[in-house]
Amino acid sequence: MTESRKPSLLPRFKFNTWSRRLGAALLLGGQVLVHLLKGKINRRNTLEQMSIVGPESLLVAMLTAVFVGMVFTIQVAREFINFGLGSTVGGVLAVALTRELGPVLTAVILTGRVCSAFTAEIGTMRVSEQIDALQMLSTDPVDYLVIPRVIACCVMLPVLTLFSLVGGIGGGMIVASLMYNIPSGVFLDSVRSFLGLWDIWSALLKAMVFGAIIAVIGSSWGMTTTGGAKGVGQSTTAAVVTTLVFIFISNFFLSWVMFQGTGGSAVQKI
Repeated sequence: MTESRKPSLLPRFKFNTWSRRLGAALLLGGQVLVHLLKGKINRRNTLEQMSIVGPESLLVAMLTAVFVGMVFTIQVAREFINFGLGSTVGGVLAVALTRELGPVLTAVILTGRVCSAFTAEIGTMRVSEQIDALQMLSTDPVDYLVIPRVIACCVMLPVLTLFSLVGGIGGGMIVASLMYNIPSGVFLDSVRSFLGLWDIWSALLKAMVFGAIIAVIGSSWGMTTTGGAKGVGQSTTAAVVTTLVFIFISNFFLSWVMFQGTGGSAVQKI
């Protein structure tokens, strides 16, 4: 007699499913690049997605940036003043927001708001066979569904990042002026002294990469959804978590490439 196997009480990580989906996402990213090079862009869908990604996300991105700038200033200003470096608070805040906090936090917000929506919408279309219907009508789902979302995220996330940087610096300036008696002129002079053109370009480049990650993973996880309504929920959660992980990983490598070494560091400007 064969001994019956008892089911494990511990949840198993479905590595095979995740690896297949990751491979599908890489393949989808390659398809998007090829289609973009061929100029296959659905303008109406692209403008619609840009409206969803950009203006509808602006308020929450700005609010987050303003309060992050305020909190950062509270944490930094007192210590810097004790060391006689109160005039550098604005510059340190600007560098931190531009190089790291601004692009990453804006991407995290869009991951929760936009990536989940992409996955849920496309996943619902997959399980309800609407994508199959598009293919029957000789409409490429990549051109119709994926590319507009990729363009929207890659264009609007840098714009949102710029607004977030302005909001974060403005919030920090208000706290520095009201709570620590640092004049606004001194604060802004420090920002201009510390912040370089490359810092702004690096923030925009990071935001563009993060936007591509959000759109490709969100769309790919939606395209590979199975299992009805339950599968849509699982795909949405998995897409958000996977996107966040890849944003943080890619941020490390981008920062390492852009800012390694000591040349032109902020410390030399104090």
